[in-house]
Amino acid sequence: MSLTLPPPAGAHDPVTPEGHQEPVTPEHWASGPPSQAQPLLRQEAKGEEEEGEETGVQGAWGTATAEPGWRVWGKAAEAVAAEEGQVEARGAAAAGSGSPAGGAGGGRGSWRRLLAWLRRPPQCCPCAAPLPRSAAHCCHGGTKMAALAYNLGKREINHYFSVRSAKVLALVAVLLLAACHLASRRYRGNDSCEYLLSSGRFLGEKVWQPHSCMMHKYKISEAKNCLVDKHIAFIGDSRIRQLFYSFVKIINPQFKEEGNKHGNIPFEDKISSVKVDFLWHPEVNGSMKQCIKVWTEDSVAKPHVIVAGAATWSIKIHNGSNEALSQYKMNITSIAPLLEKLAKTSDVYWVLQDPVYEDLLSENRKMITNEKIDAYNEAAVSILNSSTRNSKSNVKMFSVSKLIAQETITESLDGLHLPESSRETSAMILMNVYCNKILKPVDGSCCQPRPPLTLIQKLAACFFTLSIIGYLIFYIIHRNTHRKNKPCTDLESGEEKKNIINTSVSPLEVLLQSFCKLGLIMAYFYMCDRANLFMKENKFYTHSTFFIPIIYILVLGVFYNENTKETKVLNREQTDEWKGWMQLVILIYHISGASTFLPVYMHIRVLVAAYLFQTGYGHFSYFWIKGDFGIHRVCQVLFRLNFLVVVLCIVMDRPYQFYYFVPLVTVWFMVIYVTLALWPQIIQKKANGNCFWHFGLLLKLAFLLLCICFLAYSQGAFEKIFSLWPLSKCFELKGNVYEWWFRWRLDRYVVFHGMLFAFIYLALQKRQVLSEGKGEPLFSNKISNFLLFISVVSFLTYSIWASSCKNKAECNELHPSVSVVQILAFILIRNIPGYARSVYSSFFAWFGKISLELFICQYHIWLAADTRGILVLIPGNPMLNIIVSTFIFVCVAHEISQITNDLAQIIIPKDNSSLLKRLACIAAFFCGLLILSSIQDKSRH
Repeated sequence: MSLTLPPPAGAHDPVTPEGHQEPVTPEHWASGPPSQAQPLLRQEAKGEEEEGEETGVQGAWGTATAEPGWRVWGKAAEAVAAEEGQVEARGAAAAGSGSPAGGAGGGRGSWRRLLAWLRRPPQCCPCAAPLPRSAAHCCHGGTKMAALAYNLGKREINHYFSVRSAKVLALVAVLLLAACHLASRRYRGNDSCEYLLSSGRFLGEKVWQPHSCMMHKYKISEAKNCLVDKHIAFIGDSRIRQLFYSFVKIINPQFKEEGNKHGNIPFEDKISSVKVDFLWHPEVNGSMKQCIKVWTEDSVAKPHVIVAGAATWSIKIHNGSNEALSQYKMNITSIAPLLEKLAKTSDVYWVLQDPVYEDLLSENRKMITNEKIDAYNEAAVSILNSSTRNSKSNVKMFSVSKLIAQETITESLDGLHLPESSRETSAMILMNVYCNKILKPVDGSCCQPRPPLTLIQKLAACFFTLSIIGYLIFYIIHRNTHRKNKPCTDLESGEEKKNIINTSVSPLEVLLQSFCKLGLIMAYFYMCDRANLFMKENKFYTHSTFFIPIIYILVLGVFYNENTKETKVLNREQTDEWKGWMQLVILIYHISGASTFLPVYMHIRVLVAAYLFQTGYGHFSYFWIKGDFGIHRVCQVLFRLNFLVVVLCIVMDRPYQFYYFVPLVTVWFMVIYVTLALWPQIIQKKANGNCFWHFGLLLKLAFLLLCICFLAYSQGAFEKIFSLWPLSKCFELKGNVYEWWFRWRLDRYVVFHGMLFAFIYLALQKRQVLSEGKGEPLFSNKISNFLLFISVVSFLTYSIWASSCKNKAECNELHPSVSVVQILAFILIRNIPGYARSVYSSFFAWFGKISLELFICQYHIWLAADTRGILVLIPGNPMLNIIVSTFIFVCVAHEISQITNDLAQIIIPKDNSSLLKRLACIAAFFCGLLILSSIQDKSRH
């Protein structure tokens, strides 16, 4: 499906999801250990088997909500004493009571037992063999009691603050923030052009950030396209002349500042029919009035945009006298009605005077003081704003240049004229004010009206509204006969166990509830990135904004660690951890705008390749071990990968290819499936009986590699395949599939590498070549040390090469062939030592389970303007804004993950006959969507 929105223009940066620059991100495949044949999909509910498992994420959310310390330590002491046989079962039950009375009494009794127990001499139980975590196996009282107290404390914290309560808090925060922003817009106005023209700040030395909106940096082609057949006039003194030069250089960078400085200067681009004139009128007097009056009388010669301003010459010529100020007021009063008349059909801007740097002014300019300039500005503002009695003036005040000059005037050469960088910023602001409403750039939210709702969006809104109403009616009717099945909260981990739909809750109720919640979430998506309710800001990269958060999450990830359930290579917990930390790094990369720093970009490219490597590894392992090529398996994977993206394509009016990583992993999954499902179907069970089948599988993989190479170097064949209808509706952007070919080609070999690695690993595992016991190195000591040394050297060598990259295009050409080096090096470093294989970071693993949702949701509710900017929920405090928006973003991603799981159980049943009926309905839905999309496209054109 394609809703045919052209992709944003930009350089071919395949990492960041900023237009052309971005391929990053994850897929939600869980990578389970091959021995269990786990698909690389989101971890499903495991029922009672997972109860009591710690995820370690509770520390990230935890607050001081536990019981008083005496109660926790009392429970810990009692647990230890009970284990020593010193507490009766009845006493233990009383201490564990949840009632206030029982808890208090048990606490005091526990203290007495605790003190008696602490007076005992320490005893250590003999261990049969040294273990990596001896404290867990030792009976030393302090260690054991502290561990039990820690676990009980976690239970108490998570009893009051679980994932469910976090989501409730996020909902309350969204409602409060929406109300505050709505009230602010009603009070301060909803015109972002006013903010662009009057307020802002510098993010860096040359990066200007308007208040509440994003400013687009126009290229030559864009400027000419916007200003075709337009006439722009600058009228004023030398400062206006500087602004004129900077504006013209956006259209023609080779234009030189030549000619009579105290005369008119014309410019014309004959190809695009753009005409820009500077008219020398250094004072607001009769001469300027006559020029403006001609425009009001001659509609043919009237410019489309007029930029005027003057004052410093009046101050200089009349030596800053009060009489000159009075005359200035009279003259501008006579000009104001003419400007107002022009403003009805043209864009008229009055440029307020910038401050001066008095210490650098020459002797003949010493009378030009900032005090005098402020007086002239106040006169101009009061007169021009009061030129219309009953309505707001149409003449716009260009006052933002004052703020820019306050930061940069010290860099002036003469104290009067601004440095070139400041003039360029002012000229770009003018271009945004006029062109944003014409070209509608994605990253230029200033001066852009809210996009009108499309037909598909209106139908989606009706569907979600009916779902909400239907669920409320269903709930009211059945609230007495059918109680809602509340999810069970695991107090150890703070995680809500995913409910398997039971017979007490009808599928219809679950379906309506899921669409009800999804409708509310989609409303939040629309408010953040389409409705202009919340603010948006441009990204600005500094090393600290990228590396400090990386260090912070690394510390958290190391702190929250657990023992793995099994110690096989790339086991379930380890692959979740791998996806989790990679996704967090990618998120930080996106929000910090680190794509501008080439070494970081090249390392992020490896993370993207690692996600695709896991795709090849996981899906191959599943099909090889299970041999399950049924339609149910395929539909489950496709649904989980694409459900959220399809919904966002409809709600946010974006093409399927916009979320390019999901199409990428979807295509690669189908490639893996077709490769292994086609005759002859070779699986592990069949290959174990005859080694010939291993050779047959290798031939299949070799043929796949040959096809990949052919498509990579035959762009024409690739484009012909994906230009066929209906594939073209999914993969075309701007009427061609070049963008899709470019992105696919960047990591064309890594999925094959993942499949080959899985085949070799499973073959070695079957022949018991590997030692995967707890605490054991993967190979013999000599081989393990040698491979570990080679892996570390390879890992560092790739990093050195990536950090020394000077040309992005050349490095991208080499990347598909060499990225596997660092991926394999990481896998060996992570798995060769037995102790490293035995632990994992529960903090990273928690995020890894929702990595798909995190990647997709960031486009609209964490970043802004389709990832080009940053969402601002709390203006004026960047740190607090990031904390709040991240908290809401993670809660939404987790909830969408649960909704997808619930809907997958209903929409993709295991019964083949029911599944075929559902597939027919889904096919009809997409046919209708294609028809509506075609109607929409025709109406737009």
